[in-house]
Amino acid sequence: MSLLALIKGRGKNGFGYVSTAEQVTAGLDLAGKTYLVTGCNSGLGRETVRVLAMGGARVVGAARSEHKAAAAMSEVGAEGKAVACDLSEPTSVRACIEQVAGFDFHLDGIIANAGIMALPTLTQKQGYELQFFTNHIGHFILITGLLDRLTDEGRVVMLSSKAHFHAPAEGIQFDNLSGEKGYDAWSAYGQSKLANLLFARALAKRLTGSARTANAVHPGVIVTNLTRHMKPMVRAALKIGQPLVLKSIPQGAATQCYLAAHPDATTVTGEYWADCNMGRSSSHGEDEAMAERLWTVSEEIAASVV
Repeated sequence: MSLLALIKGRGKNGFGYVSTAEQVTAGLDLAGKTYLVTGCNSGLGRETVRVLAMGGARVVGAARSEHKAAAAMSEVGAEGKAVACDLSEPTSVRACIEQVAGFDFHLDGIIANAGIMALPTLTQKQGYELQFFTNHIGHFILITGLLDRLTDEGRVVMLSSKAHFHAPAEGIQFDNLSGEKGYDAWSAYGQSKLANLLFARALAKRLTGSARTANAVHPGVIVTNLTRHMKPMVRAALKIGQPLVLKSIPQGAATQCYLAAHPDATTVTGEYWADCNMGRSSSHGEDEAMAERLWTVSEEIAASVV
């Protein structure tokens, strides 16, 4: 057990820092349920697919290529559909929406798990900083395009991060979404994760009056492919320290699986979660005006990119 696990313990629901995705879904019958998981081919996404499928759920596994998605689903024994969804390419995202809309079933949950982190130099796509464009705009287009495919009690789970605390001082830099007025790898990543959180808040508001939910999660600090842009020495240090201070992949996938599948999460919406329990976000993460402005700007961007 890690040092942090000993300190943090468990929450009111009996789950906490050390809980795994298997533990938070133990005993649940997910037969007849269908979940779409982005980034299904590695890390937390792959574990999420495995555990949901183990509970009997059908999974729509999305990765940058259908081949990667299909291979991952086959490896973990998941039944369902493999689809291509490159979140940095609007044409790919829209093709995914069209494909999923053609399936003869609805979605009980969408788990927006995929993302990129800490690109060492400014990289853009269609004039926007790539982390913001991939992590937020790609998921914004996907999820808003699939809202009519959600069941009446469908759940949306956004992978945010505690890194949203390290977003720029003003929160979302609406005048610098290109990154050209200044770029810092971790600040830009934090901004994209703040955007994921604000999107969940704004979406939950739009789902008011229904039984649908939207929440954001901090999965914990885990060594996955997400760290591939870090310097080799930093990656090595993380791996050495993992047993003491970091979560395993099964532990990291626990909160998103809990929110997607556990009956106790049925009525909770618009919240920020960590360690399978509600957490406290930054002040920017609770800024409803910023969330509404981001929604409007995101709609404008989504309508303008091809």
